[in-house]
Amino acid sequence: MRFLADESCDFAVVRALRLEGHEVLAVSEVAPGAEDSKVLQLALAESRILLTEDKDFGQLVYAHRQKTAGVIFLRYSAPARQEIAEEVVNLVKKRTGNWVGTFTVVQPGRIRIGQVPDA
Repeated sequence: MRFLADESCDFAVVRALRLEGHEVLAVSEVAPGAEDSKVLQLALAESRILLTEDKDFGQLVYAHRQKTAGVIFLRYSAPARQEIAEEVVNLVKKRTGNWVGTFTVVQPGRIRIGQVPDA
């Protein structure tokens, strides 16, 4: 799978997905400091699922109706952070459906997958 990891995304997730053979482009490596709307545009242009821990992307997708190739929003508190990479890898392995048009919220012990409104 193809992913774009926002600068807010724990780099352990990037490394773990790369080790599993996924193509992960990190914003910190290719466009540091890019605005969130530009990050979403890059992910869409390259058909990449956005990985983020920034709740502002929910605002952009739902309130501002920016198009997306899919978003995985990670919500982990400090005590649970040690498991974030493993849980994302497991999610990607188990989820066989199409990610396009979805906004997935991943929390310890909970995953919600919703459809985003048409832009």
